[in-house]
Amino acid sequence: MMTDNRNTILAVILSGLVLIAWQYFYNVPAMEKQRAQQQAQAELQKTAPQPTASATPGATPQAGSAPAPTAAPGANQQAQPTVNRDTAIAASPRLKIDTPRLAGSISLKGGRIDDLALLQFRETVDPKSPPIILYSPSGTAEPYYAEFGWVAATGVTSKMPDAQTVWQQEGSGSLTPTTPAVLKWDNGEGLTFRRTITVDDHYLFTIKDDVSNVGNAPVTLYPFALISRHGTPQVSGYYILHEGLIGYLDGLQEYAYKKIDEAKSVNFKATNGWLGMTDKYWASALLPDTSAQLQAKFSSNLVGNVHTYQTDYLLDPVTVAIGGTATANARLFAGAKEAGVVGVFPFAGLGGYNKELGLNHFDLLIDWGWFYFITKPMFLGLDFFYRFFGNFGISILLVTVIVKLLFFPLANKSYASMAKMKSVQPQLQALKERYPDDKVKQQQEMMEIYRKEKINPVAGCLPVVIQIPVFFSLYKVLFVTIEMRHAPFFGWIKDLSAPDPTNLFTLFGLIPFDPTTLPLFGHYLALGIWPIIMGITMWFQMKLNPTPPDPTQQIIFNWMPLIFTFMLAGFPAGLVIYWAWNNTLSVLQQSFIMRRNGVKVELFDNLKATFARKAT
Repeated sequence: MMTDNRNTILAVILSGLVLIAWQYFYNVPAMEKQRAQQQAQAELQKTAPQPTASATPGATPQAGSAPAPTAAPGANQQAQPTVNRDTAIAASPRLKIDTPRLAGSISLKGGRIDDLALLQFRETVDPKSPPIILYSPSGTAEPYYAEFGWVAATGVTSKMPDAQTVWQQEGSGSLTPTTPAVLKWDNGEGLTFRRTITVDDHYLFTIKDDVSNVGNAPVTLYPFALISRHGTPQVSGYYILHEGLIGYLDGLQEYAYKKIDEAKSVNFKATNGWLGMTDKYWASALLPDTSAQLQAKFSSNLVGNVHTYQTDYLLDPVTVAIGGTATANARLFAGAKEAGVVGVFPFAGLGGYNKELGLNHFDLLIDWGWFYFITKPMFLGLDFFYRFFGNFGISILLVTVIVKLLFFPLANKSYASMAKMKSVQPQLQALKERYPDDKVKQQQEMMEIYRKEKINPVAGCLPVVIQIPVFFSLYKVLFVTIEMRHAPFFGWIKDLSAPDPTNLFTLFGLIPFDPTTLPLFGHYLALGIWPIIMGITMWFQMKLNPTPPDPTQQIIFNWMPLIFTFMLAGFPAGLVIYWAWNNTLSVLQQSFIMRRNGVKVELFDNLKATFARKAT
């Protein structure tokens, strides 16, 4: 019975691993196919006329309604084709943005922050490749921008600044962390709007909007802010990562693009909230005052044949008396989801904006997953060692050693139990010979031997069980954290978050052909050096254990290293390095414990026997 339990546990573990294999071999190729179709559709759209759609506040909302996306002025006329990004930027007067991490500009026509590049992050591992583009203006292939302002209450007929309003800069110069910028616009009807914009040396914009009234009647206005994105973005397509609309509005709210397309619009009322859009590594989020009462909304609209996505909020109205002034404050995060900047571990000096601004769970902008209580400490350990050694690969090796030390007592007990089981194998074999036709008696006598020798047969499964949550947490960290993006190891590994770039089936680069492009089975032909090393270490670990008596189990255990080698070949290189290193430590640890328990280490004997059988 105890053996059956052990087999059941192994079956459960292997079933979980089969799910991983399904994700890699079936789901991932399906997502790749879907992304290819999206790219083809995007290319088709680029060649066809597109409306220059713009999500701007609607006119004179009813009290309490949020700004709604509408077509930009001119969109009702004949549709205009998209233009390249540089042409769109040059089409309007601009205020330059110049910080250590950001480069771009603010369009004085409309006052939008719609041109932003992340200087410290490149498209590829080549440091000379173009920087990541976050924002692009309306009229381009992929518009993405933030907008702030006022919405007039019902009955107010004064002109409000909109997408066609041309603001004037007071003074000159660029927007830098030390030099704010001030924009001004007079509507000619008694209202003067002034906007002061500051930016820090990371990714935070602070916007202060003032409106003064020298007209002949009070006016009631609603402050608003929005982030708009045109066209359905290409996403990674993995179920373990959220990409889409996100916010903390009386709880974490996550809407994938497909989900918001179906819902069309979702409204929230919250205090101390934030909202925006997130990609795998980048994000854009509105961060209103923590005391503000928000009427927030996620929405999807169809302008022409292009989906537009928007997150926005409307604040409580303010009445500007004759001769009076009103002020509205807003903040915008637009940049990379760096853990230290977003604010993950306040106690580790990584409080970031979450702590500095008193935000509500802004650290959830990074998708740590359900097992965040494992994932976050895993990242903290990797980041800690990275600060000393400057290499995340070394960090992975050291964290693996620490994990081994933490579970050393449990693993010792497990390996000791396995060693004792090996020592009683002659007695178990004698039982089978003594009671060849009485399985019940065999089980009874076997349990008596286990009780007398204090052996727990299930204990041998514990090292594998322990390794699984560590494996998943490291996989999550490698997959979602930007710190791991383009992080090199040694030799040919230039990006720990990407698969090993070498391939056995091209003789490691000697054959100028990519076998992974072959139809049907091409994705099975990605087998690099580190996956092969991992497979060899796993094979050694299997050979360290006694051969299972059951022929079916023998087949499973003999083929498992090869299956894992192919299965993990497409996983991030950092994860494969971890698995190979963990296997090596396990072999050393198990060998030491077996010797200490007086059990012969038959690794080399089993290897010789394997090759001898093959030779025969």
